Amino acid sequence: MEALKQGADALFILLGGIMVLAMHAGFAFLELGTVRRKNQVNALVKILVDFSVSTVVYFLVGYGVAYGTHFFVGAEQLAAKNGYDLVKFFFLLTFAAAIPAIISGGIAERARFWPQLIATAVFVGFIYPFFEGIAWNQHFGVQAWLKGLTGAEFHDFAGSVVVHAVGGWIALPAVLMLGARANRYRKDGGMSAHPPSSIPFLALGAWILTVGWFGFNVMSAQTLDKISGLVAVNSLMAMVGGTLAALTLGKNDPGFVHNGPLAGLVAVCAGSDLMHPIGALVVGAVAGALFVTMFTLTQNRWKIDDVLGVWPLHGLCGTWGGIAAGIFGSQALGGLGGVSFGAQLIGTSIGVAWALLGGVLVYGVLKATVGLRLSQEEEYEGADLSIHKISATPEREANW
Repeated sequence: MEALKQGADALFILLGGIMVLAMHAGFAFLELGTVRRKNQVNALVKILVDFSVSTVVYFLVGYGVAYGTHFFVGAEQLAAKNGYDLVKFFFLLTFAAAIPAIISGGIAERARFWPQLIATAVFVGFIYPFFEGIAWNQHFGVQAWLKGLTGAEFHDFAGSVVVHAVGGWIALPAVLMLGARANRYRKDGGMSAHPPSSIPFLALGAWILTVGWFGFNVMSAQTLDKISGLVAVNSLMAMVGGTLAALTLGKNDPGFVHNGPLAGLVAVCAGSDLMHPIGALVVGAVAGALFVTMFTLTQNRWKIDDVLGVWPLHGLCGTWGGIAAGIFGSQALGGLGGVSFGAQLIGTSIGVAWALLGGVLVYGVLKATVGLRLSQEEEYEGADLSIHKISATPEREANW
């Protein structure tokens, strides 16, 4: 029976890892559909290469930073218990690799390729796992301190703060340091629309992410005996809440409609194991409204050219999710309890502050040394031809 349990747990978390791996295809197609055609190839290549760099760095360094373990032992030892520890690494790697995938959407169309890979290595090797270890592995006594102070530890079941808020707030300094895309904002105060190149691809990316998210959330239980149907239904309710709010406030704009479910899912991650489904619906709806409102403000009024809106979507909705777990997870609002609003507020603030600091330092150093942005000529030509020497839709094809 023990062997059967070990095998079932390994399969369970492996399937979760595969579902979250598929989400990276969602990141790729969401970005591909949002950027202009001259940058579509770059969107696809960035996500795959970022994932590959993340895998190597997290295997060698990042996983050890977060969990104090390593894989520099014999294969026989690694294969023990059906290789569960290795499969758990795979699952958590897919979370870590979401950090550069999130950032990629904000800096799209004008960021240099190799400097961003350096940033990916630093974020996945140290910045992200440092906070991951605090939130999920009791590092530095922060959780014990919060429990003594507020009566509960910081709760983030599936990463509203650990993954999404951290990724979104790291991205903000990068977006600001890069500046807006060429001709996005005119000196007379007007704007060039730079519309999405493909709504169907954008929608495909959103759907892939949405489906994979049920692995992201439900499989965060990590063992089969801890699986919760509550997590699945809360994820569903938050998804539709975000969609309907974005539909209403976004005036039926397809870009908002397809980012709405993502906003709701980002927000529900932290408390998906605690909330009542109606609470999850409200959390998702607030997130959808927050995304539409803040995306509009950042793009139109503040003139921050965050191409996919990753700071509103992941940074702000993830922050809201961390705080919302302390509100809608309470028994007073139909939740299971065991959470504290104070702990959620402090823990979320620590994650945001750490991400901002990391983003400012890493991108500040890269900008001062190797540079972050494509040249004017490269940006005008497009990242596809400038970096990869081929476009997504070649005008002429060879006849042999």
